[in-house]
Amino acid sequence: MSSAISIPSGRAHAVAASASPTTTTIHDRMLFRKDSITFSIRQPKVLHPVDNEDLRLLILENISQEAVKAFRAQGFHVDHYTKAMSEDELVQKIGSYHAIGIRSKTKITERVLKAASKLLVIGCFCIGTNQVDLLSAAKAGIPVFNSPFSNSRSVAELVMSEVIALSRQYFQRAFEMRDGIWNKQSKGCWEVRGKTLGIVGYGHIGSQLSVLAEAFGMRVLFYDVVNIMPLGSARQVETLATLLSEADFVTLHVPELPETTNMISTEQLAQMKKGAYLINNARGKVVDIPALIDALKSGHLAGAALDVYPSEPGSNGAPFDDQLNSWSSALRSIPNVILTPHIGGSTEEAQRMIGEEVSSALVRYLNYGTTIGAVNFPEVDLRAITLEEPNHVRVCYVHNNIPGVLRQVNEVLSPYNVEKQYSDSKGEIAYLMADIADVSPSDVNSLREQINKTNANILTRLLA
Repeated sequence: MSSAISIPSGRAHAVAASASPTTTTIHDRMLFRKDSITFSIRQPKVLHPVDNEDLRLLILENISQEAVKAFRAQGFHVDHYTKAMSEDELVQKIGSYHAIGIRSKTKITERVLKAASKLLVIGCFCIGTNQVDLLSAAKAGIPVFNSPFSNSRSVAELVMSEVIALSRQYFQRAFEMRDGIWNKQSKGCWEVRGKTLGIVGYGHIGSQLSVLAEAFGMRVLFYDVVNIMPLGSARQVETLATLLSEADFVTLHVPELPETTNMISTEQLAQMKKGAYLINNARGKVVDIPALIDALKSGHLAGAALDVYPSEPGSNGAPFDDQLNSWSSALRSIPNVILTPHIGGSTEEAQRMIGEEVSSALVRYLNYGTTIGAVNFPEVDLRAITLEEPNHVRVCYVHNNIPGVLRQVNEVLSPYNVEKQYSDSKGEIAYLMADIADVSPSDVNSLREQINKTNANILTRLLA
């Protein structure tokens, strides 16, 4: 057995709270605000892994420098890259990192996770998480965090700009002017006032878009798989076919799931009104693009705007051509089609808020074990250990969700005073947090080894 490891002393340092408008943790609620100055009721103690290994973070895809600064302020070692990495590159590098931050281009596959021997947590600095094998990550004891709200306004504003650009054809007119062609015309150009916008997916983006569209005088319909209270005068319809048949503009805001793959294909495009427009800022595989090309070339649709694609280049400057998607040149040749390089959430405001939200979630997990907001993991939190509570150890125990596990763990913990404990499960994975008082440095290794030996153990961390 390895020698006892000293428990590091606490520092009077509070971790930034999540920027999510709907999520707070127990650590957040320990603070209150008075006269614009933040006072803590009890100062939380920043915890550290008891093995004293410095935490290393791999940050890819030009994630916000504010997030990088936040990580470094915690004392983490951060390697920051502006581009995505391929699967082979990740397999080579990821074994030395405890956390990784990505956006939408980097793919965290099962093969990558098998090579990630030290990985504790994944941060997706975006809305979507389909670039991560969530089930394999959970089975490896790795929670995945994202930012489901922070870029909603940016995407909604982009959609409204596309609605106007398509209806006025000004994208095509601007392209002609750049070629030195003067082509002033009003045929096929419309005001958006009085037109019907059909929103597929009435979540955070869809609902904000609904409000913006009504401010432009548009009539709003939406379709969602669950009943949702509409904002303003928007109206929910019972079927997708109803929405497609009534809307002048159809915009998609759904996740990439097996049931949403090619949800807009030949049949659905035929159900749309002649002269209607399709907008996709959701996920690339939601639309059957060869079928869309046919609908545009036939004149059934008057235009389309796409910001996402089934396959996307891995870096700026890389070609968007037929080698990447076999239909690329055909799509690019059609007039009144707006193609943008996945910029829906690419605003300074959105990237700053995403950086704050996801970095805060990762810091809370690494420092405190908190999984509130994880997309693939049980959501567990405990109030912070304070500076007035020395010789306390927090046990973070990820295990298979099978009967009898808690009895085994509680037998290991029975010689100690367990001050607080909480456990939850999600599918096959369960997560327990427990704070133990009066643990001597010489007991730490023994405690960890005993918990590691339980038959359901996936990953055990002790923080002190």
